[in-house]
Amino acid sequence: MPLDLSRLAAPGRARLANARVPAALLAAGVPGGAPVDADGAARVDLVLEAGRVVAVTPPGPEEALDLGGRHVWPMLVDAHAHLDKGHTLGRAPDSGGTHMGARAATTADRVAHWRRDDLLRRMSFGLRCAEAHGVAAIRTHLDSHEGQAEQSWAALAEARAASPLDVQAVALVPVDAYRGAHGPRLADLVAREGGLLGGVTRASGGTHGGGLDDLDRLLDVLFRLARERDLDVDLHVDEAPEAHALPAVARAVIRAGYEGRVTCGHCCGLALLPEPEAAALIGLVAEAGISIITLPPVNMYLQDRAPGRTPRWRGVTPVQELRAAGVRVAVAGDNCRDPFYAYGDHDMLDTFRQSARILHLDHPYADATALAGPVPAAIMGLAAGAIGPGRAADLMILEAWSMDQVIARPQSDRVLLRGGRPVAACPPSYAELAGAPRELAYSPLG
Repeated sequence: MPLDLSRLAAPGRARLANARVPAALLAAGVPGGAPVDADGAARVDLVLEAGRVVAVTPPGPEEALDLGGRHVWPMLVDAHAHLDKGHTLGRAPDSGGTHMGARAATTADRVAHWRRDDLLRRMSFGLRCAEAHGVAAIRTHLDSHEGQAEQSWAALAEARAASPLDVQAVALVPVDAYRGAHGPRLADLVAREGGLLGGVTRASGGTHGGGLDDLDRLLDVLFRLARERDLDVDLHVDEAPEAHALPAVARAVIRAGYEGRVTCGHCCGLALLPEPEAAALIGLVAEAGISIITLPPVNMYLQDRAPGRTPRWRGVTPVQELRAAGVRVAVAGDNCRDPFYAYGDHDMLDTFRQSARILHLDHPYADATALAGPVPAAIMGLAAGAIGPGRAADLMILEAWSMDQVIARPQSDRVLLRGGRPVAACPPSYAELAGAPRELAYSPLG
């Protein structure tokens, strides 16, 4: 039976009764006396007022809007995206689904098209997709090459101003770009825009597995620029099976005294190390206080791909071992309909669904949902991704009564509340994208 949410449109206090919330998504934990089901979800009442959650209580007798045990989640947090690359699929050259092909295709598209209007249109489209799917916050990496950085950061500022989401941005260049004159200029731009300094641990024009003889020195330059401007750092690391830059990053963090201020995305190569070597490196990552973001859908798409050959590994970092060592780990969406990933819609609930299967976060689910809510929020320094007193009543009511139902249905039917009020949840039409093909071209048979 459809829910009647009309009473939520009226001002005043409202109670959502019999909500089923994963315990990992409750900011203050399960309230005393609230029952917890086999999936680790608590049955609670949520009291809303003035756009915020004012109380989370065990189920009570008060008059309320009865949710009948439906799952209620906070809006989720995407801590690693690429809004500037998004929705170029079909316009950019075909990448063949490989990392090198994607880089070449993106470079060609950037040179040909990435101007203010194009960037603003696609970034805004991506943010509206995320908004419609119940995303509270997003951190996007921006290609910040010389001659491109100013346009991309300016367009992002415009798109961010028009969006209800919390939007953070990270400069993305090969780390050797920081040793020239562009490095300080880029760091100054990032500081003005309130962003993060970042990069990818490979040489300009090189590969992740190619190595950099002077990586230690380059990382020291990057961290010096960051420290001088009090900027946090977010890096793309080891996005290839043979890449092994993570140890150098961890040591550089410790040298710079930057423990707790650095995030590393991907770290795919870590999964292929011998167990003793992996354990030692995970210990070093924990010592450095590095947060790790894994991108399961995209890395499974890109890694170990070769024509005519079935992939042998999933391309993801060893999440469970990292978490066991006390490392903060989140899942995120990464690329969306671009040469690096042909799919996606900036939907973190879908990213969680895929991650639960790819990473075996089930049997039991335990606190798996934290990887898409409170953990990425903490990485971003935000009070989002969890439900609790004093927090915004930005919620998703799901048409599901168990975790397997949440994960089983691709559309994951949901009703969104922002500030405690129901909002429309319709993603923008692809027809809004300039040059979007309305149909595939047909070729004659024979």
